Amino acid sequence: MSTWRPSAPRSALVARQQLYRTIREYFYTRDVLEVETPLLSQAPVADPNITPIQAGQHWLHTSPEYAMKRMLCAGYGDMYQICKVFRDGEAGRRHNPEFTMLEWYRMGWTHRQLMDEVADLLQQLLAERFSTLPCLHLTYAQAFTQYAQLDVHQCNDQDIAQRGQQLANADLELERDGWLDIIMSHQVEPALPHNTLVFIDEFPASQAALAQVITDDNGVQVAQRFEVFLNGMELANGYQELTDAEQQLQRFQHELQGTERPHDAHLIAALEHGLPDCAGVALGLDRVLLHLLDAKHIAQVVSFDWSRA
Repeated sequence: MSTWRPSAPRSALVARQQLYRTIREYFYTRDVLEVETPLLSQAPVADPNITPIQAGQHWLHTSPEYAMKRMLCAGYGDMYQICKVFRDGEAGRRHNPEFTMLEWYRMGWTHRQLMDEVADLLQQLLAERFSTLPCLHLTYAQAFTQYAQLDVHQCNDQDIAQRGQQLANADLELERDGWLDIIMSHQVEPALPHNTLVFIDEFPASQAALAQVITDDNGVQVAQRFEVFLNGMELANGYQELTDAEQQLQRFQHELQGTERPHDAHLIAALEHGLPDCAGVALGLDRVLLHLLDAKHIAQVVSFDWSRA
C-alpha cells in the first residue's frame, strides 16, 4: 500500500464539496449565521465518555459547543459551524480521531422542533441515495423495551450489568450508564429499522450531558436529549440546552472528579450572563457521506485517514 496517497477517491471529495454547499445554502436561506471558533481551548470537554487530545498547554476541541454557546450568550443569534473536531481513541471503520462536525443552534426552539429540522436537512443531504427516508420517533425507554426487552427505568443495576456482560462477552467493570451504552450499541442500534431516520429521545437523567432534565408523565426524570440513527449508525446528538450556570458548574465538577482537567470557566461566566432558551445539535458529516456514497470505511470519505495523516 502506498501510504503517501490519499485514502479517498476524488469522487468522494466532489461529493463532500457538494454536501457542504447544500448545507451552506440550507442555512443561508434560513438566515442562520455561519461562524468559526478556535480549535484549541484552555479547557477540555468535561464529558467522561469523550477523551480529548492535549496540545501543549491547550486542548483540541471535541466539539465547538462551549465556544458557540459563549457567542449565543453574547447575542449572536441562530448559528452553525462546519469544523474539524478531535477525540482520542481507536481509529476504525466508523471512527477517525479527527473528523468533521456540523453543529447548529436555534434560539427559542424546542428540541422537538430541532428534530424536525434535522430530519429535513438529512433527507435533503441523502436524497441522491434515498428517494424517501421516513422518520421513526422513540423514547429511550421504548427503544430498550422494543429491541432489548428491558424496562430501563425499572431494571436494577445488576440486571443491566448482567445483560451488558452477556453482550460484551466480558466483565468490563462499568457503571450502570456504561452498561446501558453497551446494550444500546450491541443490541438496540443493530435492531433499529433500516433505511429510516430513527430519533431516540428522553435519555436517562444521568446521561443528560449539557441538556435540560425534566420529569416525564410517569414521574421519571429524563434528559431532553435526542440521538439520530440511520442503518444502525449514530449520526447526530442534540439537546434542549441547559441554561442554568450553577447546574452546569455542578455537572462539570461531578464529571471532572478524579481528573486533572480544568472546567471551562469562560462558559460558566457566559451562562451567568445568560444563555437564551435554545436547542442545539451536532451532526457527523463523515458518517453522512458514508451513507450517501454507500461506503464501508471512513477512510473512503476523508482525504487522508488516521493511518496516513
